[in-house]
Amino acid sequence: MRLTKYTDYAMRVLLYLGTKPERMCSIAEIAGAYGVSQNHLMKVVSDLARAGFVISLRGRAGGIRLARPPDEINVGEVVRRMEDDFNLVDCGNCPIAPACQLTCALREAVEAFLAVLDRYALADLLASRQQQLVDILKVDAEPS
Repeated sequence: MRLTKYTDYAMRVLLYLGTKPERMCSIAEIAGAYGVSQNHLMKVVSDLARAGFVISLRGRAGGIRLARPPDEINVGEVVRRMEDDFNLVDCGNCPIAPACQLTCALREAVEAFLAVLDRYALADLLASRQQQLVDILKVDAEPS
């Protein structure tokens, strides 16, 4: 199974914000830390805000931050909200679809994949390596 860049970027945003949950961060700051397009992150952040994972405030003191504590942000939930399709193959036009069990096996595999992600919260991903993430991403106490 392969997740889209969209979901990858969503998780990157959440991980970044999780390193400094007490302050507002800018999309430009996060894009710079990861070396990714600000325009792409704007769309991702908009969806994260709509889904209730981040709070986005406009204006001089604006920015984004986590909408809830990292231990209340479930990784499986994020992936489900960011991905639009979990069909691994297109069985709709396949002539053997009525007799094929591959669809059931793939559905079971996706469910198992998501069940593993459901066991993790954002806090789990940050727990033992938060300082290392801060150092790698060069997250300052205040934005520059």
